[in-house]
Amino acid sequence: MVAPSRESGARLLSWSEVKSLVLDTLSSPHSKRAYSRALDDFAQWARAEGLGGDDFSRAVVQRYRSWLEEKGLSPSSINVALDALRKLATETADHGLLDPAVASAIGRVKGAAQKGKRIGRWLTREEASALLRNSGEEGLKAKRDCALLCLLVGAGLRREELVSLDIGHMQQREGRWVIADLIGKRKRIRTVPIPGWAKVAIDHWTAAAGITEGKVFRAVDKAGRVTGETLSAQAVYLIVTERAKTIGLELAPHDARRTFAKLAHKGKAPIEQIQIAPATSPSRPPSGTSESGRI
Repeated sequence: MVAPSRESGARLLSWSEVKSLVLDTLSSPHSKRAYSRALDDFAQWARAEGLGGDDFSRAVVQRYRSWLEEKGLSPSSINVALDALRKLATETADHGLLDPAVASAIGRVKGAAQKGKRIGRWLTREEASALLRNSGEEGLKAKRDCALLCLLVGAGLRREELVSLDIGHMQQREGRWVIADLIGKRKRIRTVPIPGWAKVAIDHWTAAAGITEGKVFRAVDKAGRVTGETLSAQAVYLIVTERAKTIGLELAPHDARRTFAKLAHKGKAPIEQIQIAPATSPSRPPSGTSESGRI
């Protein structure tokens, strides 16, 4: 879809090679998937319109945006598609495959306006308490899921951060427990405080599972045995959504992160005040939900 360099002997890049110019600059697996899908969708539309590589321009991108709007796509989906095309224009220009003036013009294509629509949701303190409350199950999977949910709500971790969390990350500093030197999005390193009730849930899980080193969250098979397999980000998603359904909520993992930001940073309700069971003692924290199968 992009014109090759005009230099003598320049090789015409395949579409997969052109895509790689964009995808290789991204660190997040989710961003790679979203951009890859967006670029392939654009290429399919361009072929259907009879367009070639030399036709990649601001006018074409604006036509594509109008087509996406006519399809009824949400503003967020349209903006992801446009972001991918802007990135494509920038990278191909940097590699001598597109006129920089054309790339600059494509970069100025306006995104779709999102008018007053709240993305995602935030839990109230009562809903957060219900999500974390003891479900009555006492198996290893329930203990693991409780600890996982506690870190989502109590520390605001992302799914990828949860599955990469190592025992060595949890340290005591200045009298409180923290997750130290956590590598998050865009390779940023930060230290995250852990509420006392969340640390109790983690200890309950790791003690029952016999985990003393390595990854904190492991898969549990159908027989209720801990395996050496690390959880995936998709498994975290399923744990959260399935637990939320049991209490009548629709919730995604990032909604728990939004809840953390609301409760802990906006002063609506201190995160320390969340009660995860009617009676929680340091020696016996509550366990979470139980689902069948291996996650």
